[in-house]
Amino acid sequence: MLDQAVARDPLFFDAYGQLVGAHDRIYFLGFDHTDARLKLSESAIQSIRRLRPDSGETHLAIAQHLYWAYRDYEQAKQELAVARRTLPNESRIPLLTGFIDRRQGRWEKSLEEMNKALELDPRDSFTLQQISITNEGLRRYKEMAAALDRALTIAPKDVTTKVRRAWVDLEWRADTKPLHNTIEAILAENPSVAPVVVDRWILLALRERDPAAAQRALDAMPVDGCYDENIPFPNSWCVGLAARLRGDQTAARAAFTSARKELEQIMRGQSDYAAALCALGMVDAALGNKDDAIREGERAVALMPINKSAVEGPLLIRNLAIIYAWVGEKDRAIERLSEAANRPDDVSYGNLRLNPLWDPLRDDPRFDAIVASLAPK
Repeated sequence: MLDQAVARDPLFFDAYGQLVGAHDRIYFLGFDHTDARLKLSESAIQSIRRLRPDSGETHLAIAQHLYWAYRDYEQAKQELAVARRTLPNESRIPLLTGFIDRRQGRWEKSLEEMNKALELDPRDSFTLQQISITNEGLRRYKEMAAALDRALTIAPKDVTTKVRRAWVDLEWRADTKPLHNTIEAILAENPSVAPVVVDRWILLALRERDPAAAQRALDAMPVDGCYDENIPFPNSWCVGLAARLRGDQTAARAAFTSARKELEQIMRGQSDYAAALCALGMVDAALGNKDDAIREGERAVALMPINKSAVEGPLLIRNLAIIYAWVGEKDRAIERLSEAANRPDDVSYGNLRLNPLWDPLRDDPRFDAIVASLAPK
């Protein structure tokens, strides 16, 4: 639709800005992590530069582009400084600054910047959601819940926020009931929104170990619906996990084999794509390809270390721990899991207590100790 807008009006500056953002997020989140997608984004950026070369909006758009497409945080901050001179009340400037701080491991500074954005735009539920995400990484679940409660006063019918608010209890206390009841109520009221909630729905089904619910979620899953953050798991990965849950090892292996083929296709021409390498390592672990799984998981962590991204880095370490666990390397799994659990990350009490991915470690007292360390106090 944005392409149609700029085709009808080649001078439509704001539409080009939205177009850049759409292309960048499609690339960053892994839905189409290709050079062709980057070229589309660059083309839109050039249109912005041509139309208003010196405007604050242009510098803001460039900063967002540098952040999403290239992870060039220092240059993005320079562009934000220029944008701020003419856009002192633009909430997206401190918000993006908060994003950068979060990825550079300055979590408290990230919250400070996001709260500045909220002061400028107090009814922006998206900013409140980002504040909740930052608090989740810090395992501050009361603050996470408070931000989401405030977002719901602004948009009380927003399905995503309702589900995320119920998610807090699962992560914090390993209590699945609020999320279960929330999703069931949402689907009873409007079944057509199932694709919107399917990402949490499938996780809930796995953690409740409910094969029937897992199948219902799979039936509603859209294309590219099995992602974990920005790790591009194909839908066949979720199909494989559901098959394992119901004890159908033949179907699980077929699904994981399909997932492996899809990931190989995604990585063609981009062998250094850390998120896809991580997914491939987990699939190989599920298939019993021990050496390949370890090599791929370790390579992913090396490509995206914590000092490069304090968000993705711990996520890749957590998944490497799962890889080690699945291939029988328990000592290495515990070591990596302990590392992830002792820094900002989404390794939570509820995740470790309930997620079947951790089952190979459940007879290990060291794992129990990590779980206990994250228990609500």
